Amino acid sequence: MNALLNPIRLIPLLFAGAIAIGTLLLWLPIATADGSQPALLTAFFTSTSAIAVTGLIVEDTATYWSFFGQTVILALFQIGGFGIMASATLLGLIAGRGFDLRSRMATRVERGRLDRADARSVLFLVFAITLIVEAVVAAILTVRLVWAYDYGWASAAWHGIFHAVSAFNNAGFSSYSDSVMGFQSDGFVLVPIMLAVIITALGFPVMQDLQENRLNWRRYSLHTKVTVVGTAILLALGFGSILAMEWSNPETLAPMAFSDKILNAAFHSVMPRTAGFNSLDVGAFRDETLLTNYGLMFIGGGSAGTAGGIKITTAAVILAMVISEIWRRNDATLYQRRFGVDVQRQALSIAVLASVLILSATSFLAVVTDFDLKDILFECISAFSTVGLSTGITGDLPPSGQIVIILLMFVGRVGTITVATALALNTSSRPYRYPEENPIVG
Repeated sequence: MNALLNPIRLIPLLFAGAIAIGTLLLWLPIATADGSQPALLTAFFTSTSAIAVTGLIVEDTATYWSFFGQTVILALFQIGGFGIMASATLLGLIAGRGFDLRSRMATRVERGRLDRADARSVLFLVFAITLIVEAVVAAILTVRLVWAYDYGWASAAWHGIFHAVSAFNNAGFSSYSDSVMGFQSDGFVLVPIMLAVIITALGFPVMQDLQENRLNWRRYSLHTKVTVVGTAILLALGFGSILAMEWSNPETLAPMAFSDKILNAAFHSVMPRTAGFNSLDVGAFRDETLLTNYGLMFIGGGSAGTAGGIKITTAAVILAMVISEIWRRNDATLYQRRFGVDVQRQALSIAVLASVLILSATSFLAVVTDFDLKDILFECISAFSTVGLSTGITGDLPPSGQIVIILLMFVGRVGTITVATALALNTSSRPYRYPEENPIVG
């Protein structure tokens, strides 16, 4: 029993339990629009995608699921998103990689102890930020739908709440069949969704640090500096790349006015890093744009948030290691701070494990399906990084392929957290060392 209470084992079990409950609810005939009982695999896939806040779907959310089914899906990605932020933050504190929530907490974290009062403080702040951001975005979207699109207040409120909760939790689910492609020219819809995604993709420790220290850059933790700067760089690179590559594509940006091109390129620089909304047809993207998306999805967003991928800090540590090796420096550093050996090992382990898992799944799907390799790779990275974007092949995957995507979503959501924490907590050293001998490298 004590083994099960270990957070490294407990969190995957809790997520698995939530997925099981969601599957049973979505398996009910009342969950579908026509009242028929859905396939068990369909319910299982959708529940996993919602809890893992991914957004990949095998059936259209807007037309296949009833209001009850859509409500269950909304509840699942709300629970999944809150659980991810809370568990990742608490595990970071337990592992001694936490942030200065209070001065007294720092001492306890260093000693490896976290009492109930500290845990309550973390959970309360996560809940408060979640409620505030979702309420503001939902209100903006609701008013916009009523004033500009002649929606009734009840219908507008439903769509506004659904997209606000989905955006803040980086879930990517939409109550529209074409996601948000119907709002390509409406910044009052796309921008609030973008901002909600960016905020939560920073991760809760960064949000808390920014809230406490405002614009005082010197007081930010190294984690916050790396995440904020990394986010800005990835958004800028994504925006410039997508704008340049899709500018003359007649199926995406080419027919649009200049301002709409800017808006949609900005929107799609945000979504591949964490959330699966799309205002453009992803299946019509050029190959070079898909390649850019591979990188954005694989890196993802900030730690201890709802974003997926290997995380910005992981990529930053690996980059610092490469730079230090090129310049023959003893230490990997950023912002006049040195990364410890344990953190470097964690970063490499996470990146390698993620790469192996994605390539293995891609190879399997390439064997059992006839889709282009570029589309399969896109699907696998999107699933592992819990992004939710797709070139349109998800619903046509065979049952074995859907199961592989389910495993990718689950491991991608809870695996990187648990692996990082396991490496941080379960450090041990042998009482002896083997003789050194170095092979030829490179």
